[in-house]
Amino acid sequence: MMGRLNHDQGQLFYSFSLEEAVPDDHLVREIAAVLDLAWVRVELAPYYSSTGRPSIDPELMIRMLIIGYVFAIRSERALCRDVQVNFAYRWFCGLSIEDKVPDHSAFSRARNDRFRDSGIFRSVFERVVNACIRAGLVGGESFAVDSSLIVADANKQRSIPGSEWSKELAAQAASRAVKEYLATLDDAAFGAASSVTPKFVSPSDPAAQWTGAMRGPAFFAYANNYLIDVKFGVIMDVEASRAIRQAEVGAAKTMIERTEQRFDLKPERLAADTAYGSGANLNWLVNDKKIAPHIPVIDKSKREDGTFSRDDFTFDKARNLYTCPAGKTLTTTGRLVNDGETLLYRASMRDCRSCPLNAQCCPKAPFRRLQRSIYEEARDVARALAKTEVFERSRHDRKRIEMLFAHLKRILRLGRLRLRGPCGAQFEFTLAAIAQNLRRLAKLVARPPPLSAPCVT
Repeated sequence: MMGRLNHDQGQLFYSFSLEEAVPDDHLVREIAAVLDLAWVRVELAPYYSSTGRPSIDPELMIRMLIIGYVFAIRSERALCRDVQVNFAYRWFCGLSIEDKVPDHSAFSRARNDRFRDSGIFRSVFERVVNACIRAGLVGGESFAVDSSLIVADANKQRSIPGSEWSKELAAQAASRAVKEYLATLDDAAFGAASSVTPKFVSPSDPAAQWTGAMRGPAFFAYANNYLIDVKFGVIMDVEASRAIRQAEVGAAKTMIERTEQRFDLKPERLAADTAYGSGANLNWLVNDKKIAPHIPVIDKSKREDGTFSRDDFTFDKARNLYTCPAGKTLTTTGRLVNDGETLLYRASMRDCRSCPLNAQCCPKAPFRRLQRSIYEEARDVARALAKTEVFERSRHDRKRIEMLFAHLKRILRLGRLRLRGPCGAQFEFTLAAIAQNLRRLAKLVARPPPLSAPCVT
């Protein structure tokens, strides 16, 4: 018999439980089980006045933002609309069926005032990382670092040539994003990262870097830098920077030092790609931090024309000289070249002119010259590590960070920023990292990974 919907709406009272309306296997239940925000009001109390009309509960706003990033709701206007109609979101945010959802404009005011001054997003992120550590999801032995370009909210048609932009003129009519950039000119991640004048600058967001690194049309972008523990891919730290290599390497150092300071964790080895293989960075890892660099070395000493490469020469550390295949010596004056990081060694013109191996050594020059980095010993350490099985394992494990960036852009839909300025980029990257860690924590705590089978000998 065909059923029919009863359209009689004359009932005066209804029995409804929001708790029962949320499915037991919904992601919000798993996240709620591992997320504690009871401390938020206490931490933010100094940033609120003791008099006046009560404000919107800051815990409610943070819970709503977490919902937005976990479920890829990229607009705060759309977020408020979805929380209004979605029972699961209301339950997670602690709203009853009758409670009013905050207006979307409240998020902008709080983000540019109390949330920025208090660093509350960083506090939430670090507490989530601590929860991952307590759950046993962080090994602490092997980390990986990398960056990914995120398109900035900047328009090429409204940009100006980099040579025409000046901080003095920008400061006269500065927007919030410009003021933030002017305040970071001495930071290694932004203004101090490079003295090279960019080709174009966006007047609305000068911290965004004009880049063609994606081998396609150039665009304005920020770099999202992740430091992860490779055991389960937990994000240990996140940092926004300009989209250039120097800034990304500086951000990696900041994240390693901050992770050691906040969580008392320093990895035994660090995996990264060749962009992090400069001599200065390898020296910092090997000698300053005592971390094994599982990083390919940036090395241009190998020759492809059949002549002798630097590897064919023997270096005598005690005497500070090279010996060529013919047994002659190459000495240095000690003068540094190439930004003060390279020593130049040269042979005698008389030795090279009469040498029977001249055609294989320096056929187009009167004498042979070699360049040696002042950080060559650290580079040698990295080269030796690259020949080990552990290095190959690290190279494989480093793919976890690439998977996180793919998840960030494809699933969380953070391919383009909504906010401008260094603080805006940092807010978005931090909230996205919180969302990714919460999803990972909720999944592995609710459904722990199977134990590996014991090895049978």
